Parts: sequence; structure tokens; C-alpha cells
Amino acid sequence: MIAIIDYGMGNILSVKNAVSMAGKEARILHTPEGLEDAERIVLPGVGAFPDCMKNLRLKGFIKALEEAVFQRKTPILGICLGMQVMAERSFECGEHSGMGWFEADVVRLNPENSSLRVPQIGWNDVTYRNDSPLFAGLPDRPDFYFVHSYSLKCRDERDVDATCDYGGVVTAALHKENIFATQFHPEKSQDYGLKVLENFLRWRP
Repeated sequence: MIAIIDYGMGNILSVKNAVSMAGKEARILHTPEGLEDAERIVLPGVGAFPDCMKNLRLKGFIKALEEAVFQRKTPILGICLGMQVMAERSFECGEHSGMGWFEADVVRLNPENSSLRVPQIGWNDVTYRNDSPLFAGLPDRPDFYFVHSYSLKCRDERDVDATCDYGGVVTAALHKENIFATQFHPEKSQDYGLKVLENFLRWRP
């Protein structure tokens, strides 16, 4: 069973449909109950960082996710805001603590090219590490769909699996042990996004 975490923020149904298209049954979890039975976890997210962390705490998901990811080693995919809350802290609407899974900060996009608007909305090419199992079978510089005003600055470059250019280098994907996360939306990225989801569902970290 693929568990999709519903904490009240995120395009849950589109993620569920994309997982189904990738060949797996998905179950939406509104509470942590049932998370121990998941073979994979997806943590989507759309909205503001502090609201996301507040909702995850109130619903009891943070401790349950830590047990699943770090004790049971369940593979997890964070999407957009779901990736950002894996950082140590965010500077969106003040300074806020994240789950601390990556040595990273979430900061506002600041493109060097003043013609580039914030948020970044739309398609952008991605450069990924050639040894990444999550991008296996994709061509060089595939394009994915982004919607975000903040990006993750990782202090350990070994955790960065992919980047894109938006008036400077922007983290597009992270990977550490059984944790994978993307700033882009695989569920909105057509064939390339579906391939990333298929790779995640087959992944054996």
C-alpha cells in the first residue's frame, strides 16, 4: 500500500491518481493510523511552511513519519512543500523549524534576472545526477512543472539529486538513503513526472 499523507494542504487526489497511473494502489491517510502498513509514503504539499508544520504536528504525523522513515526505513517521497518541511528551518513568514531531515534552509527565490517573476510557475529543465535511480530512463535535461516562491538551500551537496536554473541554481530534488523529495510536481509533469513516480515505486534504497 502506498500511503499519501493528508494533513489538509496539498493536491491529494491528483497525487493519488498519478500513483494509480504508475501502477500502484494508493490510500489517503488523514491520521497516522495505518502508516505502519505502508510500503511507500508520499508527503505532498501546497501552501505555507508554518501552516504545514502546524498541521503535521496537530494531526500527530511528525512522530509517526519519523518512526516510519528512520526506524522502519520506509521509502518516502516529499513533493514541493512536502520537500521543504524536511529542512531544518524556513524563513517563510518569519523563521520556523522544520523536521530537520536535511541540513538545509528554505529561503525565498531571488532570481538574478529581474525579468523572472516569483513565484516560479511553469515548466523548467532539470539537470540530475547520472547515478540517480529516481531519474533513471529519462533523457538529459527533462522538464518538470514547478510552482513555488521558496527554495531549499542544502548545506551538504551530496544530498542534492537535481537542480534547475531560475536566475540561479535552484534545488529541484533531494535524495538521502530512503528519502527522496522534489521541488517540482511529478503528478503535474506528464510523462516525465510519471516516470519519476514509477522509479520511486520500484526503488530499493
